[in-house]
Amino acid sequence: MEADWISLNKLKPGEAAIIREFGGNNSVEEYLMELGLMVGTQVTLIKSAPLGDPIEIKIRGYFLSIRRSEAQFILVEKK
Repeated sequence: MEADWISLNKLKPGEAAIIREFGGNNSVEEYLMELGLMVGTQVTLIKSAPLGDPIEIKIRGYFLSIRRSEAQFILVEKK
């Protein structure tokens, strides 16, 4: 249900979620997909940098750092 979706940057460290949709424009969506972020994929927030940006996530067995401004366009459903 869309009502339970939140943006990726709202997860707390250790929380896992499934990517459900991308917001923003097509260039942002394309960039995120090039990084390996796809709808239906599980993602786990590992940690935030000391000042809160960037965040480190685990997806498909690897670790990836993205900016919170990018993470806000990724809508997820908590597991």
